[in-house]
Amino acid sequence: MRLVFAGTPVFAATALAALHQAGHDIALVLTQPDRPAGRGMQTQASAVKQCAMANGWPVIQPLSLRLDGPHAPDAQAAQHAIAQSGAELMVVVAYGLLLPAWALQSVALGCVNVHASLLPRWRGAAPIQRAIEAGDTETGVCLMQMDIGLDTGDVLCHQSLPIHPDDTSTRLHDRLAPLGAQLLVDQLSKTPPWPATPQATVGVTYAEKIRKHEALIQWHDSAVLLSQRIRAFDPFPGMHTQHQGQTLKIWSAQAQPDASHHATPGQVLQVTTTGLDIACGQGVLRITEVQRPGGKRVPVSEWLKSQTLTPDTVFGGAHD
Repeated sequence: MRLVFAGTPVFAATALAALHQAGHDIALVLTQPDRPAGRGMQTQASAVKQCAMANGWPVIQPLSLRLDGPHAPDAQAAQHAIAQSGAELMVVVAYGLLLPAWALQSVALGCVNVHASLLPRWRGAAPIQRAIEAGDTETGVCLMQMDIGLDTGDVLCHQSLPIHPDDTSTRLHDRLAPLGAQLLVDQLSKTPPWPATPQATVGVTYAEKIRKHEALIQWHDSAVLLSQRIRAFDPFPGMHTQHQGQTLKIWSAQAQPDASHHATPGQVLQVTTTGLDIACGQGVLRITEVQRPGGKRVPVSEWLKSQTLTPDTVFGGAHD
């Protein structure tokens, strides 16, 4: 098929590469504008743009697709480029911009979206992270015929995948991305029109975008919830706490939900051979991997070589 592809991160680039390998004709690529990233905050092209440039596909990077907004010229240029592409279908994967009605109707077969959840659970921007944060044991990928709503379109097909107890967002992403790409390639090998199933009206949840302020550990939360958030927010934004006036990132920790204590949440309970036990609102969190400012991720045993912790040490700014 002749396609327009809209996407931005590695998850999307995986699907784009699979479409190319399967023999589809990529007529036009839309992706987010280049933005600062990494420690040096150097301007970088998205993973999708890098893939497109390596293959010589035309790329446009509109700031918006709204024809009535402040970036209307961008949207008009995109509208013209899509119209001139001669594409039959638009494939949208983690693009990051809302598609208005004109975009959804811009090609004959409309827009198909690859979404990393089992819809209607976790509609929205961060389905992988929110599934781990919520303690879900299963997720998956849906292929959806897009409509004007936020991830509300009819589902063409889906594939489920278990969430392992030690899954971080990185690990789960790396299993979901090729699954989504294969689901897409398989679907496009069939002759349209494709049968679709309306989403259920019950069980709807929304995966809000991850905000940096969510990464501050609130020790009055349960150990189970904190351990889930630590895995969900790896690699971004990374959960952290305050210790001796510095930000300490916590990259790995295991909940001890049945451990009882009468300590202040955030208080050090004991240093073990496998980690550092911290009191939570419910249960105990055993920290096993940390990172101090300017340093690397290290086992907590290594970090403790330069620290003196006593049983009255309490993590979390206000108590330091």
